[in-house]
Amino acid sequence: MKIALVLFCSILLRSSYQQCLTHNDLKPPHPSGRLLLYSGQQEFSLALLQAINKVTPSGNIFFSPYSTYHALLIAYFLSSHHTEKFLRKTLRLDSSQDKADLFSAYKLDRFTTTMRALNSSYEFTNANRIYVAQQIRLRDCVTNVFAEELFQKDFKSNPERARTEINAWVEQHTHDMIKDLLPAGTIDAATNLVLVNAAYFKGQWESKFDPKDTKPEVFFISPSKQIIVDMMHIETGFNYDVSETLMAHILEMPYEGDDISMYILLPPFSKEDGVETVLKRLTLDTFRSVVNESMIARQVKVSLPKFRLEHTVELTPILGTLGVQNFFEQVADFSALTGRRDLSVGAGIHKAKIEINEEGTRAAAATAIFSWRMLSSRPEVPIEFKCDRPFVFVIYNKMMHTILFMGVYRRPE
Repeated sequence: MKIALVLFCSILLRSSYQQCLTHNDLKPPHPSGRLLLYSGQQEFSLALLQAINKVTPSGNIFFSPYSTYHALLIAYFLSSHHTEKFLRKTLRLDSSQDKADLFSAYKLDRFTTTMRALNSSYEFTNANRIYVAQQIRLRDCVTNVFAEELFQKDFKSNPERARTEINAWVEQHTHDMIKDLLPAGTIDAATNLVLVNAAYFKGQWESKFDPKDTKPEVFFISPSKQIIVDMMHIETGFNYDVSETLMAHILEMPYEGDDISMYILLPPFSKEDGVETVLKRLTLDTFRSVVNESMIARQVKVSLPKFRLEHTVELTPILGTLGVQNFFEQVADFSALTGRRDLSVGAGIHKAKIEINEEGTRAAAATAIFSWRMLSSRPEVPIEFKCDRPFVFVIYNKMMHTILFMGVYRRPE
């Protein structure tokens, strides 16, 4: 059987029978279950970044580890035996939580996230569909668990129509940011299952840039190669630090609401391999030192390119390097859908897009001297944080300790 799996963003569960995906789907959530659900998400995200960077060592990178994590979490709920074991290890799921605990936590997280979105200064939404071929007989309880997400589709007689309808749904739920997610030929008469996950984030900067200050400036792709970009400018108070461990200047740029921030890791201009050095040193411990430890509020003069990035990731080789063995082979066990081991995953695609401008984020100059010491300048003397060279950036939910998006900006597109 050929099955196309599109892993783009989050899948959320709704309800279940007492026993369907686990021995007790209705088990009450653990008091800390929602946070424990994400206890390994940071480590998973960093591993995913390293894996993607290996196949894109010189290009721009942008993806949503949060979405990929959720898509694989659904695969975990639908898996059994060795496939379940591999997915649990890859997702770094908390050892104190069994599948029933995680399933209950997931349902609670889905409800809480939906409710919070109704009264938030930013927009972060998740939408999902599970398309199954009409000829596949599903377990009754699964249709209840995925009541809103599950649709049976006629792939056999009109695969092209199915592909265009799926793409139209993705476009709608990403506010027209993601178009043609499934290229021509990815859906055919042999397709049995397509998992489509879409996420959308729109946040306004807490301190907005003034468009009148945006002007063309040089961006150094390397010390010997430059290009002109639209550079935004602002001077105000930001959390700032210098990490000797990461060999980078660090800036936190919060979005309105203060739940979500963008962290920029800017290497010194004097190092041609600055981004690569930062990535090599970006471990779980060093990342947590950035987002968990108190940064110092300073007056900072920020220069940031106005840019858009769109990146498509072929997940089949990526997930293999992360330890999801046999995930895309016939021996994989996803029997929770049908009660039989007759399904397997054929491929995985992840597509993400981000737009950075003066208002905020829709996801949709040389520094002559670099010092690793904490600067002792007087408060009225602003620090210069000029992103005129490649940098790493992370969009992070401080409330849930989850990495929503990650990117490496190496060159203007």
